[in-house]
Amino acid sequence: MSEFRRGVRLGIDVGKARVGVARCDPDGLLATPVETVARNDGSLTRILELVVEHDAIELFVGLPTSLSGADTPSTADARAFAAELAARTSLPVRLVDERLSTVSAHAALRQSGRSQKKSRSIVDQVAAVILLQNALDVEKQTGRPAGTPVPPAEEND
Repeated sequence: MSEFRRGVRLGIDVGKARVGVARCDPDGLLATPVETVARNDGSLTRILELVVEHDAIELFVGLPTSLSGADTPSTADARAFAAELAARTSLPVRLVDERLSTVSAHAALRQSGRSQKKSRSIVDQVAAVILLQNALDVEKQTGRPAGTPVPPAEEND
């Protein structure tokens, strides 16, 4: 098994209204919440600022599919967001399965005593933490980065 690649990675949970962002330490031990970014024309710019701020080496974008693995309207949205992100950075962008990450995030927040209404502002960050931690764990177990690479912009045409 190959050695785990050192460097900060960002996990990105794309939603219709908000984008949750999480990061890990350079050794990939622990994913932690960073920020909830409002989903608007400035979302990508803010995420790219976070990439620079945290000196990230790779970005993982959650790919929401149905439980059966089929695409949903959110799947197409996440793919488009990831493609736009890949077009605006030279870093690797990878799509990772995030089935149940938001459900798990709501459950974890409920268990901590937070109501769904109080959790709204951070649930996307928690979902990003879950998808990033899963991606880190996959790489540690397999020696290969999790998910599927998003091709650079010129290959998307």
